[in-house]
Amino acid sequence: MNISVISLTENGRILSVELEYLLKDSHNVKRYCFRKHTDESAETFDSIYQITSKIFTQSDALVFICASGIAVRAISPHIVSKVSDPAVIVINDCGKFVIPVLSGHIGGANRLSEIIAEKINAVPVVTTATDMGRKFSPDSFAVANNLIISDMKNAKEISAAVLDGEKIGLVSDYNCRNIPEEITFENTCRIGIYIGNENLKPFPVTLNLIPKNLIIGIGCKKGISCEMIEKRISESFLSAGLSADRICGVATIDIKAGEKGLNEYCRKNNFVLKCFTADELMKVQGDFTTSEFVTKITGADNVCERSAVILSGGQLVMRKNAGGGVTVAVAEKPVIIDFERKII
Repeated sequence: MNISVISLTENGRILSVELEYLLKDSHNVKRYCFRKHTDESAETFDSIYQITSKIFTQSDALVFICASGIAVRAISPHIVSKVSDPAVIVINDCGKFVIPVLSGHIGGANRLSEIIAEKINAVPVVTTATDMGRKFSPDSFAVANNLIISDMKNAKEISAAVLDGEKIGLVSDYNCRNIPEEITFENTCRIGIYIGNENLKPFPVTLNLIPKNLIIGIGCKKGISCEMIEKRISESFLSAGLSADRICGVATIDIKAGEKGLNEYCRKNNFVLKCFTADELMKVQGDFTTSEFVTKITGADNVCERSAVILSGGQLVMRKNAGGGVTVAVAEKPVIIDFERKII
């Protein structure tokens, strides 16, 4: 998570240094300090409105160390949707209270506030109804389990039903554990959740949650463009009946690690490119499409299928699809749904 910490005072600056130290092992933290109270390790700003405008869409989370009113006015012109807005947290100047003010569930502000509060011995002030009552939240659950929320309207309706004490039905194509008391496998519920890849509607009001668990394995010619890679992936997914929204990672052979087009595609889509040696690929067990030409060039008889399988730890759902100098294969990561899994 890319966390931006914005401070205005000397106390705030000192606290921002502490936060960077406490969070650096698990997050990428960048500090922004008001010009009158800054240091060499921070980026200096003159206007909190200008710096917020600059970093709002670049950050996964913004942590303001200041009065909540200042933070709210700074972010207000940039708020778009709970689906896309970053987490926004306010910490008071003396570090006693940590308050999530935006994207508590999907953005992870509630959970990050709890983590920060524990580290600095502060009080997390979480105000969302489901969290206050320690009830099931479909938003937080989906994000923690890397599930795509198909319909925010139905997600909100499930949250309301939970708060009203109504049972929520569950149908899942994947193993589930730590199921809360609000959730039941009974099929007579008015409202419920379906976890899977089909467009099933087992309840009158159904929230479809789709696993984001597909790994792309890619082989390509030297100098291939990002546009050609995107085109081949799009065509391959369309022909296989797969949704590109489910992609969670990209794999290839190590000799392709420096390919400009491949790296551009991964940066553009916020994927980490994982590379494997030919020896690592050849140790993968399975039935793969082999090629003498690919073996001669790379040392492995297949790059796309083998790399997809090794990174996913699962099975192929789409074999090698070649065209335009790009080969694509897709494997599905095994999924276990855990209702107690946390966002961060």
